[in-house]
Amino acid sequence: MATTEELIKALADVLAADQISENETVRELHGKDESYHAMKLPDIVVFPKNTEEVSAVMKVSDRFDVPVVPFGLGSSLEGHVIPAKGGITIDFSLMDRVLDVRAEDFLVTVQPGVTRTKLNKELKKHGLFFSVDPGADATLGGMVATNASGTTSVKYGVMRDQVRDLEVVLADGTVIHTGNLAAKSASGLHLNGLFVGSEGILGCFTEITLRVYGIPEFMMAARASFPTVHDAVEAVVSILQAGIPIARVELVDEMSMRQVNAYADTDYAERPTLFLEFHGNEAGLAQDVEFMKDIVADHSCEDIAFESDTAARNQLWDARHNLAYSYITSNPGKKLMVTDVCLPISELAGAVDHARDVISTLDMPAGIVGHVGDGNFHVLLMMDMNDPDEIAKADELNEKIVHYALERGGTCTGEHGVGTGKQKYQQQEHGESLLVMQKIKQALDPKNLLNPGKVISVETEAD
Repeated sequence: MATTEELIKALADVLAADQISENETVRELHGKDESYHAMKLPDIVVFPKNTEEVSAVMKVSDRFDVPVVPFGLGSSLEGHVIPAKGGITIDFSLMDRVLDVRAEDFLVTVQPGVTRTKLNKELKKHGLFFSVDPGADATLGGMVATNASGTTSVKYGVMRDQVRDLEVVLADGTVIHTGNLAAKSASGLHLNGLFVGSEGILGCFTEITLRVYGIPEFMMAARASFPTVHDAVEAVVSILQAGIPIARVELVDEMSMRQVNAYADTDYAERPTLFLEFHGNEAGLAQDVEFMKDIVADHSCEDIAFESDTAARNQLWDARHNLAYSYITSNPGKKLMVTDVCLPISELAGAVDHARDVISTLDMPAGIVGHVGDGNFHVLLMMDMNDPDEIAKADELNEKIVHYALERGGTCTGEHGVGTGKQKYQQQEHGESLLVMQKIKQALDPKNLLNPGKVISVETEAD
């Protein structure tokens, strides 16, 4: 492997001096994400401004057999951007332009460093919005890389459903496009589906074309409390079975409602609660809401409050989105673990009950939240990274929740991705299909230089 000096010299031929850094503070910022996984510093961080520069960096990587890790904002939760084998981190923060808004086609093309809120600010001028809302103000490149979803996926779908085309730089510097601008295609293999969720192990995204939507005429939010988590989850199942076109439905358990009130200075009932939102026209929503009220009443709903005012709706969703940070600030010295499984809707209530039973055996701060409209839920658990007993308990909790999901036809990760944290479950979840994934990785990245050590294990002669 080349020395750092040799790498910097080679990179200086394709990038300006201020686009290359070996500063220790800069490297530390790129050696971690928001997960509990251990830090590992890259040797060099580069800041390309366009596709040509990314391609040039990849060619340097290929020539010197140096690993490359793409980096957005570092908001990932399973160690995705931690450079397990050092090498070069490509920071996409300078590639943050909205390139083209095709309002008539409901499409937008962006560079990977554009954040979700920046995109929606630009789209609002055209009466449009981008639907995927994971909570964190992540970059679009990172959201594509992990197939992010979030609160609105029950109505609009996940990241994979929004991607129309990707410009991708492969391991040897080759630039390809994975799709086109058409609404559908029966031509060739579905490369969009392959690259979305690939977590940087197959290539680096340099342009992303996404589907966007018209801003709804009317939005209404609701907050419904229940005596038990089981009642709340069963209410969601009934709402979906009734065909009510709900845009968001989030579960927040009583522990987490206490956190919401403490962090956001609200006075919501500290009971298992559903946060809901409806999009549509005012007359149609009025009928849907009345039907929904009857359904939740059948599941012992104790109280329900509605908000159509924009500020009040935003306060509700800000409280939900900031929940993880409220746990962190309330437990100084501890680190947050966020579990992430997704199951068939019919199995969700049992899975949440099982998770609560496991949590009850731990003497550790923990709550349950989730995008329960699509069967996805999380346990937020605070642990002391200097306490081996707490780490062991956290690992056991995660194991039990994942195995419960996999045994019932679910997945070990609904939206956070695999990274390093969920890699050990890939064989159990995918079986022989994992061999196909490994062959694809080896075909596109034969030297295993693209984010090595993540998602799937492959061996090369260098290893």
